[in-house]
Amino acid sequence: MPDLIGRQQPSPRSTAAGSVGVVSENVSTQQTQRDQPAPSSRRKVVKSDEQWRAELDPAEYRVLRRAGTERAFTGEYTDTTQPGVYYCRACGAELFRSEQKFASHCGWPSFYAPSEQDNVTLHRDRSTFMERVEVRCGSCDSHLGHVFSGEGYATPTDDRFCINSVALRMEPLPAHPGS
Repeated sequence: MPDLIGRQQPSPRSTAAGSVGVVSENVSTQQTQRDQPAPSSRRKVVKSDEQWRAELDPAEYRVLRRAGTERAFTGEYTDTTQPGVYYCRACGAELFRSEQKFASHCGWPSFYAPSEQDNVTLHRDRSTFMERVEVRCGSCDSHLGHVFSGEGYATPTDDRFCINSVALRMEPLPAHPGS
């Protein structure tokens, strides 16, 4: 299937949250599936750089708005196993759920899929010596981390969404009565 910039791309991958579209530059996963814009009920958050700087602390700003990376094994949620929902620290949009989190031992929280397909967008990242796939918030376009495929993890998708803890805020799920 040709992507929006004319190159041949692999078929879309399937995830527990639905089919994640073929990766393309600055195009949401739904758009790449159909090669046309897809309607979304997702609330879009647009703020100036000055607003983001005022609302985020320096570490959050560096990762979320400047595509930085926190040091491995230092993040708040790297080893968290508590049931909960993970939200974008910049805008509060839901991104992942603990049901999709797994122990990859890579130094950052890892998920095999977003909780809903349009919670994130995927973009080619050529900022280093290799090409990677950047993961951004589907609502505010903040940098979250990267997704890697085909690494052999025993997950339903064989995808590893490697996400910076500083980009997330986790809200624990309420305990069930009698547990």
